[in-house]
Amino acid sequence: MIHALWRTMAAGWNAGDAALFASVFAADVDFVNVRGEALLGRDAVEAGHARLFETAYRGTTLSATVTLVRPLTPELSLVHAMSEIHPAGVVTHAQAVVRHAGAPEIAAFHNMIPKGPAA
Repeated sequence: MIHALWRTMAAGWNAGDAALFASVFAADVDFVNVRGEALLGRDAVEAGHARLFETAYRGTTLSATVTLVRPLTPELSLVHAMSEIHPAGVVTHAQAVVRHAGAPEIAAFHNMIPKGPAA
């Protein structure tokens, strides 16, 4: 179920469909993007990604891999995922909290660009 959230997110990105991309997030999600900007709520995530899909990331694709699922309680899991935006070559790491009491949804999401290895 948790992996399906990231598959849906990628499908939305790949179609340039901000509503589908945002559909995996809770209505009250706390979302922090790679620039450290906080987006509060699914509507803000959708609006922000609609702008991205119309401009800088128009025509790009996203591949995502869930790398860790750690149950925290019967209703919550901590999830780590790696994503890559093609052809831009942007790699991100996300840490998320998924609520799965009822239909699974991402309740908190923090995305960042990992620092490369030290020189």
